[in-house]
Amino acid sequence: MGSKTRLLSLLTPIQLLQAFFCILLALTLALHAILSSTSTLLLDHNIRLVLSQHRITLFSLLWCTLVALLTYLSTRPRPVLLLDYACFRPDTDRKCSYETCEYFVRRSRRYNDVSEQFMSGIYHKSGLGDETYVPSFIFQNDYEAKLQSALEEAEEGMTAAVDALLAKTNVPASAIDLLIATCGMFAPCPSLTSLLVHHYRLPESTTTYNLSGMGCSSGVGAIDLAARILKSSRKIRYALVVITESISLNWYFGDNRSMLVTNCIFRVGTAAVLITNDPAKRDVAKMEFLHSLRTHHGADDASYRAAYQEEDDAGTVGVALKKDLIRVAGEGLRAHIRLLAPRALPWSQLIQYAYHVVRGWVRKGDQKQKVPDFTTAFEHMCVHTGGKAVIESVGRLMQLDDSVTEPARMCLHRFGNTSSSLVFYELAYFDAKGRIKSGDKIWMLAFGTGFKVCSLVWRALRDSVMEPDNPWKDCIHRYPMKTW
Repeated sequence: MGSKTRLLSLLTPIQLLQAFFCILLALTLALHAILSSTSTLLLDHNIRLVLSQHRITLFSLLWCTLVALLTYLSTRPRPVLLLDYACFRPDTDRKCSYETCEYFVRRSRRYNDVSEQFMSGIYHKSGLGDETYVPSFIFQNDYEAKLQSALEEAEEGMTAAVDALLAKTNVPASAIDLLIATCGMFAPCPSLTSLLVHHYRLPESTTTYNLSGMGCSSGVGAIDLAARILKSSRKIRYALVVITESISLNWYFGDNRSMLVTNCIFRVGTAAVLITNDPAKRDVAKMEFLHSLRTHHGADDASYRAAYQEEDDAGTVGVALKKDLIRVAGEGLRAHIRLLAPRALPWSQLIQYAYHVVRGWVRKGDQKQKVPDFTTAFEHMCVHTGGKAVIESVGRLMQLDDSVTEPARMCLHRFGNTSSSLVFYELAYFDAKGRIKSGDKIWMLAFGTGFKVCSLVWRALRDSVMEPDNPWKDCIHRYPMKTW
């Protein structure tokens, strides 16, 4: 069955149409021969008489059936399968403890005493541990982030993740014909996809896309883009999605408090994901893409400026995380799950939700909102690891207990906010724990500047296992931590 499906998928729409017309013609001639008077030996006389009297109807039914089959095969959406993924983990000498941060801040002499104390307080309340990773410029003597540092950071993370991914999947780089690279805050020239095309000598026909300015949601958005392209393609394709972020050029050297927060929570991280629309790969794929949802709230002024890159009073560029960011995230999430619920929740939850809504209308004094239980729809959730306050806010809003937000909290502690790649570090946590079973549904949820809320829903095709390149492999025994 798999070889037949693969053969059909290799045909272009014109070739598929030609093949079906040939089949129709052959079947018509065969049916005409059977019903002819010279074919008395093939059918009983009475049966042949009945069929001959309804020849027009029979031919019409045959043609309509085959045309309907052709239409279905040519328009049905193709399955999108995640073959595998890989997360980059820098070398041990790039770990950033509180002592390392304090040393860098004081030796750089770029901050006043008030800013130093403020960052110290934020760091201790951030939920980050002492094993997150930072760019190499933090350990250099000039304490200056340059373009070269950002390029080295991007190339190091992307090539390490892609190398590990291609080695695991045994897919040659030459087979990749769709490449998407995303980095929320760094868009060099030539682009990041050009860097990867040059490094891996990808074919000239490779289609490339670069996504930027989308913040922590860009990884989920990039997967959504790849899935849409693969679904609509008649050709078997392999899509490589590379998700990274640049800390180097976005390290803030000023004294604006709303901008100093980014120095305390954002850390180095990169993920590479290989997906395909080849049905024959189902037996070796990790997950199947079910659906996605993206909501954009940029029309609202508060949402648009909740996380905003700008200059401070001294002209230093930084990303300001405004005080109402948590409120904006909560409102965006509420609007998002109202759209996601009908697609994902079982009927029992939808009926309960509708009942509480109607009761609220009848009892106008009852303003307490009912939150659907999304744990009935998903066995596992990769909640946005934007920061301790963000995780706690999502947990409260969706009434999730600590066991559901555990991967997000532990991921923040071990790796920090790795921005757009964070949901795949959480997925690696599930794999390291061996929690995902075949058939389980996984929900990935990420927020981004703009303000955007994005979701991906997957179905696991095999049980999770600890793989040699899993970023948690040497520390998973310490997690979950009792205190955070």
